[in-house]
Amino acid sequence: MQLPSLIEIPNGEKVIPTFSDVEMRGRLEKLRKYMAKNNLDAVILTSYHNINYYSDFVYCKFGRDYGLVITQEKFTTVTANIDGGQPYRRNRLGDNIVYTDWQKDNFFKAIKQLCEGKQRIGVEYDHLTLQNQRKLKDALGNVEFTDIGVPTMQMRMIKSAEEIALIRQGARVADVGGVAVRNAIVAGVPEYEVTLAGQQAMVREIAKTYPNSELMDTWVWFQSGINTDGAHNPVTSRKVQSGDILSLNTFSMISGYYTALERTLFCDYASDEHLRLWEVNCEVHRRGQELIKPGARCSDIAHELNEIFARHDLLKFRTFGYGHSFGTLSHYYGREAGLELREDIDTVLEPGMVVSMEPMIMVPEGQAGAGGYREHDILVVKESGADNITGFPYGPEHNIIK
Repeated sequence: MQLPSLIEIPNGEKVIPTFSDVEMRGRLEKLRKYMAKNNLDAVILTSYHNINYYSDFVYCKFGRDYGLVITQEKFTTVTANIDGGQPYRRNRLGDNIVYTDWQKDNFFKAIKQLCEGKQRIGVEYDHLTLQNQRKLKDALGNVEFTDIGVPTMQMRMIKSAEEIALIRQGARVADVGGVAVRNAIVAGVPEYEVTLAGQQAMVREIAKTYPNSELMDTWVWFQSGINTDGAHNPVTSRKVQSGDILSLNTFSMISGYYTALERTLFCDYASDEHLRLWEVNCEVHRRGQELIKPGARCSDIAHELNEIFARHDLLKFRTFGYGHSFGTLSHYYGREAGLELREDIDTVLEPGMVVSMEPMIMVPEGQAGAGGYREHDILVVKESGADNITGFPYGPEHNIIK
């Protein structure tokens, strides 16, 4: 019995999309203009972020390959049979082709079918593995690959009005999660219980605000004591103790769009040295927000904030850059690396960019004031200045929880 390699599953009606058809067509038009200007016959997108950005579909990889093939004439997602008709329902403006598991590498058979006769093809060098690049070459024959990862990142860095509206709602939802986390903090409570309170509050708020949205990937990191030393440390069953330094991190995810709230807190009280270090980090945080405006260079912002930490002899405790872009990204996918507030990034801020200000220092265990200190606000760059869309307060006057 010969079972098919490629099928279609037009199961059900197209869903209500995250963004308008005008918005999604505008994104596609910009990409096609770039393709025409750079003589690209086709683009093969394989990353979570780009497939979501252009099709409104966030895939669940689970060891399988996913793609979006764009030509001047067609727009087709390539998905695994395990997903049924869900990718078809999400991809409102284009087609969907499904590959089965009956034969090996059916994904590449689908790509070959969609790219027949194409000679110059854009692929994401920052996402495509060496193995899959070789398989693509074998499937497509004598074609020329060129990078589309950086150009698409640059397109995504400038947010549309619809994207900014969604990001504003995401920041508001993160604040809702922050309130739930703060209300759950008491000496003796385990980290995971605090985390669950924040996550549940955000999921419910997203469902209320976007009743047609898929509800996935919203999460909370709540760290206490020594666990605050890393910004991405996982939740544990450690119980909060009186006098602990705490780190609140709420991340609302709406249709693949990431927003965040991060705050330093203390349970019951903070030592004098903890307060001093916290105030310095807040000083950097306040100044950083002032520096975010059109015309500012990312590297210049980083250098100026370094000077504040250096003045307090704390630069040696800084752990990462001062902020990053927002959009279709998450803790396991996506990054608009060209828009990070670091010494090695010379991007100039423009209206429509959305960036965080999030200074962090980490004082090692055994030293006075030990722990990780981090504040995080989201700012939308405007024609003049920037609009801070994070509402949850920061600093010792607000976040010593008694």
